[in-house]
Amino acid sequence: MRVGVAMSSMKKKRFVFALVLCLIIDVGFAGRVVVPLLQSYEKASYSRGFSRNFGKSFDTSNYGILQLNNGLASTPQMGWNSWNFFACNISETIIKETADALVSTGLAELGYDHVNIDDCWSSPLRDLKGQLVPDTKTFPSGIKALADYVHGKGLKLGIYSDAGVFTCQVRPGSLFHENDDAALFASWGVDYLKYDNCFNLGIEPKKRYPPMRDALNETGRSIFYSLCEWGVDDPALWAGKVGNSWRTTGDINDTWASMTSIADINDKWASYAGPGGWNDPDMLEVGNGGMSYQEYRAHFSIWALMKAPLLIGCDVRNMTAETFEILSNKEVIAVNQDPLGVQGRKVYVSGTDNCLQVWAGPLSGHRLVVALWNRCPKAETITAQWDALGLESSTKVSVRDLWQHKQVTGDAVSSFAAQVDAHDCQMYIFTPRTVTRSVI
Repeated sequence: MRVGVAMSSMKKKRFVFALVLCLIIDVGFAGRVVVPLLQSYEKASYSRGFSRNFGKSFDTSNYGILQLNNGLASTPQMGWNSWNFFACNISETIIKETADALVSTGLAELGYDHVNIDDCWSSPLRDLKGQLVPDTKTFPSGIKALADYVHGKGLKLGIYSDAGVFTCQVRPGSLFHENDDAALFASWGVDYLKYDNCFNLGIEPKKRYPPMRDALNETGRSIFYSLCEWGVDDPALWAGKVGNSWRTTGDINDTWASMTSIADINDKWASYAGPGGWNDPDMLEVGNGGMSYQEYRAHFSIWALMKAPLLIGCDVRNMTAETFEILSNKEVIAVNQDPLGVQGRKVYVSGTDNCLQVWAGPLSGHRLVVALWNRCPKAETITAQWDALGLESSTKVSVRDLWQHKQVTGDAVSSFAAQVDAHDCQMYIFTPRTVTRSVI
């Protein structure tokens, strides 16, 4: 006899509910059902002034392959990390004062809500039970008390470990200790784990990183999982089913050469990123003193456009006005946190050594973010042609400058040009207004 014939009306309802619940659980464990990121553009964009080449310009076909489904990273993570400025010279006092500063400056309200401790927080050895132990000299109150303090500020606490037998600064790593360490982190109230790649015994990353994913999930606590594999084994190809973000490059340093080369490497993997899993070109160097104001502004603009994590790497307790101006630009932050979640990319280059560059990406509301980046040694005019942006040549576009905070024009057609200082970046929102059909 068929189930439906034998069941009462109430039993039918229970059966349907149970079936739906099972499907939801099944999707949750296997990875969410992924909707194409540019679906709304594909359905209506041509009538809004976008060309048929738009999808090719901003390919997202590699996004969503078995994305990790822990409910986190709907937009790129924002916050602060201790390494770039403090390295090993950290303490619970510095972490507390940083949390205080994020709140008092208003940066926390803008979305910088992760306070992440990097390497050197732990003692050189595990205890007799095999557990990690905070360094009693620098973190005498313990990590649980520190997490409580940070949570009391409305912020989240991040911690660091390594998918090797030691961390990069030769503290105990978590390789073969994943379950114990994950449980310990969860018991402390940790919200974020940066997982490094030193002393890895030559075991391939694809085998070393999933055990910590599974261990974190087993704790029952939502913990953001940030893979720091340095791009060695092309993590964009496989890390979407493992973590919430993955480093695509080696470590950044506070120089123009490092920042620009890392941007170029990260750009290669644009089609793999999206809500739930992001390419990570490393933390921000803005405010650490090695680059000019213009270079830092370009750094922040391109990281925001690439949907990179915005993790401040300077001492926020002692920021200059220029540093704060860059880090607190609400309009640029909104690009990074746009819910469409498509990583912007390099779409056109010209000039000597391709130093005149146009970067762009789709945003929600059928808008585009466009960055004119001058990597040449002198001021130059950079032109964004509509065909490079996936726009019909006859489309009228409203242009808003995100650094000047004003509308530049309401009816740009075919192209838009601006003079950009050496090593600077101008950033705009393009909103198509009307379109006159081209003859096909």
